Amino acid sequence: MRPENFLTMRFRPSATLLFSILMMLTLLPLGSTAQPSSSQASLPNKSLPKVRTVTAFVRLDRQRYRAQVAEALNMLRSAKDAFTKAGYEIETIRITTQPFPEFIQGLSDEQAMEFFREYDKLAQQEGFTPDIGPAMSKDSDDPKRADLLARIIAETQTINGFIEVADDAGIHWNAVHAAARVNKYLEEHTTNSEGNFRFASGAFPPSVAPFYPVSHTSGAGHGFAIGLESANIVQEVFARAHGDMATAGTQLTDALTVQAKKVEEIGRSVAASTGWKYQGIDLTPVPLKEISIGAAMETLLQGSIGSPGSLSTAYTITTAVKRVPVEQVGYSGLMLPVLEDSVLAQRWESGAVNRDSLMSYSSVCSTGLDAVPLPGDISLHDLENIIGDMASLAVKWHKPLSVRLLPVAGKKTGDKTEFSSPYLVNIHIR
Repeated sequence: MRPENFLTMRFRPSATLLFSILMMLTLLPLGSTAQPSSSQASLPNKSLPKVRTVTAFVRLDRQRYRAQVAEALNMLRSAKDAFTKAGYEIETIRITTQPFPEFIQGLSDEQAMEFFREYDKLAQQEGFTPDIGPAMSKDSDDPKRADLLARIIAETQTINGFIEVADDAGIHWNAVHAAARVNKYLEEHTTNSEGNFRFASGAFPPSVAPFYPVSHTSGAGHGFAIGLESANIVQEVFARAHGDMATAGTQLTDALTVQAKKVEEIGRSVAASTGWKYQGIDLTPVPLKEISIGAAMETLLQGSIGSPGSLSTAYTITTAVKRVPVEQVGYSGLMLPVLEDSVLAQRWESGAVNRDSLMSYSSVCSTGLDAVPLPGDISLHDLENIIGDMASLAVKWHKPLSVRLLPVAGKKTGDKTEFSSPYLVNIHIR
């Protein structure tokens, strides 16, 4: 028998089968189409920005914090489901509180540590990332609060916090000294000195900031905000601009507006269904390794970051973000976290980008010094001066800036970092 005859005989449909198919088709309503399975519908859409975080803001009561966390998690998981169904990938859900000294009043340091160990364990079990706000908000605050924060971060796995080093009153020099001590403590008391990734010095901290570590609740709580990971959108726009900064800025505003309005619509829907207040979006186009804001900037620059035009590129991104007509919160500008971005990490390692250049860019954006690696033998005095420089710039321009320094114990200039965090790139320290 010829092969084609065999195939014809084997696969010729019977009259019964044809009748069954016909009946199934007639039962479908007009205009209906096959629907994807739930697993297919929830696959991330690669053309969309990732949602780095949905962050709940909670005014924590130590006596009933578990119930408060459970309520916040119900909202956060509803939000995650809503975004996932719309094709977005959600990286983290987070809970930010008021400054922790407010809700541990009356506890000894050891009692406070026991509470935060329990809170950390709860965060790990339930899959959220906590921020407990600033240890010091005023320069007159007790520096021992900073020492306690250092222990909290060192002895937990998930908790973030910060110290406020400048505001309308000026630079908080006592806080600057305390923050440098925290950097040194975390360098010496955490594995690979990674505790400093969960700590920062912040000036003029925004009242609603979904990104960490400079995040706190100043109001009544029971609200939430969204942070996008949209460096890919910037890259796509700048690839079409061919070095024209004016065109690039306008097109970036347009592209981010399309994305932000979709996100805002989902956020408002979640608010309506859960009773939590939607507070807005931080539109800072944060990177994550290969999703690189550094690469996007270099596409527009048509050269390496650090070359002429770098500051103008930072300004172009920041102003484009600020023009997007949605409810904006947090920094909503440009951040350049060195070790969270593969291109920025390479430029830092080569010396094309350094502290001075990042501080220069900070005059037109919200960069500060973020995720900057330092040798472990850096002195406390030098750390204080670095933090103080950032605070001085923030006071001069009356704007939010932060410093997240990563001195690495036992590492000297030329040594390679050995961070285990999936968010960090390992490079040689300059």
